[in-house]
Amino acid sequence: MDIAHVTSTPRGPRGQRGFTLIEIMVVVVILGILAAMVVPKVLDRPDQARATAARQDIGGLMQALKLYRLDHGTYPNMTQGLKVLVERPADAKSSNWRAYLERLPNDPWGRPYHYLNPGANGEVDVFSLGADGQPDGDGVNADIGSWQL
Repeated sequence: MDIAHVTSTPRGPRGQRGFTLIEIMVVVVILGILAAMVVPKVLDRPDQARATAARQDIGGLMQALKLYRLDHGTYPNMTQGLKVLVERPADAKSSNWRAYLERLPNDPWGRPYHYLNPGANGEVDVFSLGADGQPDGDGVNADIGSWQL
């Protein structure tokens, strides 16, 4: 029986074989396509997290406002604002005032939450103006309010 010998072709100066330019270009194009599909979804996450944090803050503020209303019979007026939830007002006549929150949070963009009494969308409104700090807007610039909870 003869044993078949396998011969190989030379693979360059040291027997190594590299990638061709076309192979490298194909890999770069595939990575570019993947990046184009993934990056927008990943970049959107911080904005989604800020909107979720704003909704949670607003929910907490609304709960504190409801407790205030139970104790005092009405929601704070516009002059008192949300500050009355953390500091006793100078003109407080009621002995049943208490701190309803440890501190007033700012929205995730670093601005104070807005308060309306009477509200445009309910009895009272608590809201953030979104990333741009301007009324209305779309996407990350959209207002986030108690009426959306």
